[in-house]
Amino acid sequence: MTTNEHVQPETTIHDPRQRRAILIAVCIALMAVIASVSGLNVAQPELAVEFGASQTTVLWIINIYTITLAALLLPLGAIGDRWGRKPVLLTGLAVFAVASAAAGLATSTEVMLAARLLSGVGAAMIMPVTLAVITSTFPDAERSKAVGVWSGVAGGGGILGMFLSAVLVDVATWRWLFVLPVVLVLAAAVAAARSVPNSREQAEHRFDLVGSLTSVVAVLGLIFVLHEGPEEGWTAPVTLLSLLVGILAGVGFVAWELRQPAPLLDVRLFRERGLASGSVSLLAVFGVLAGIFVVLFPFFQAVLGWSGLRSTLALMPMALLMMLASGLAPRLAARIGRRSTMASGILLGAVGLALMAVFVSVDGGYLSMLAGMLAMGLGMGLSMTPSTEAITGALPRERQGVASALNDVTREFGTALGVALLGAVLSAGYRSAIDARLTAVPGVPHGTADTAREGVANAIAAAPGAGPQADALVRAAQESFVDGWQQSMWAGFAVMAVLFGYVVLRGPAEK
Repeated sequence: MTTNEHVQPETTIHDPRQRRAILIAVCIALMAVIASVSGLNVAQPELAVEFGASQTTVLWIINIYTITLAALLLPLGAIGDRWGRKPVLLTGLAVFAVASAAAGLATSTEVMLAARLLSGVGAAMIMPVTLAVITSTFPDAERSKAVGVWSGVAGGGGILGMFLSAVLVDVATWRWLFVLPVVLVLAAAVAAARSVPNSREQAEHRFDLVGSLTSVVAVLGLIFVLHEGPEEGWTAPVTLLSLLVGILAGVGFVAWELRQPAPLLDVRLFRERGLASGSVSLLAVFGVLAGIFVVLFPFFQAVLGWSGLRSTLALMPMALLMMLASGLAPRLAARIGRRSTMASGILLGAVGLALMAVFVSVDGGYLSMLAGMLAMGLGMGLSMTPSTEAITGALPRERQGVASALNDVTREFGTALGVALLGAVLSAGYRSAIDARLTAVPGVPHGTADTAREGVANAIAAAPGAGPQADALVRAAQESFVDGWQQSMWAGFAVMAVLFGYVVLRGPAEK
């Protein structure tokens, strides 16, 4: 009897009510993790004032969570496969709850940083297990629908979490941001303890400790480069050193895994079209999605003059459509095939980017981008679920923790890469445009002009120093931002166009 034959009858759940309870439990847990990725962004000014922290320190408070999460996903996903998914999930929920409570009560930056790091550890125990529980317990006929719900929460949950966080910051204080994940985690723990069965791999070989360590170093190095490169500079010594360490560790990881009888991740599987195309698709889709958020919030706040809460609310149509499309994707895939569904979603996403690039303007406001946002939400939702299934379907049931972790690492890499790429294009486009427009606004003091070149928010803050040219300076900055916006949208369109061609030619086999 093979390992797969031993595991499948033991873990598959045939009771629809228990499956529904399992799906609710893991999605609540996933929502806590996803909401904590983006939620703290809305409280950056409050954190700076509370702790007397610099902008760099505030960014570290935010980023240390995602860096830790990304670095530990693969080894902790594998530990869940070996030790049992239910105990690892419950342990992760407990760690996450304690860390979130500690962050909410933090009295110094040191405590806050430690709490956020510990939250990342808990999240890395939770996130891969949530998907692994679905793929290892749901029968084949129901798995696609459940993965669609999971993908919808993973894709749209960050926006919903950001909205709830903005509400909490507006009506209370930033400390209440950590009440939300604690409540979600407690609810998930109760539901998981009642409904989630335990499942694990029947291991015949030792745990791949060397592979785990090298994967952690590789992910840490490469994610650090993408997070800190825009801040420190792409040629700064710390950036180049991190890139070198990440590449060497990545090469070492691949070389080690190729020699192991029971590797942490069998890299040979990337020869399969499903795993390769699913990973590339998620990398690009989440990269473009994250990059769009970098562009959207300054547009809402600096160009339209909206509050953080109103700006987040403006994203709700896109988030809700994304979640709806993720749930509908399995039905569409059953009709036209997984590859065609992926390609259709990617094409819709590209159309959405083109619509936003063509129609966005200072005077057009929110309506000038709404059609593009809706097309993006629909397209991203349609592409996420089949891409996730392509990854999890490439590994056997007893290795679903690793498959789920690979899916999550791909998302995290894509997010960091998209923010770095589209953010850099936006900044370069803005600087080029503002230089040209400042020459048409005579009488702006040299110092004020230099401040305006740093960004649209800086320009608006410095505008009173321009005297009678204040309004002209603000207008120049807003129009320059729109120019940078258009360039970043076209860059995203190019990425999606290449991805579309790749999926059409090398996407997963139709099912």
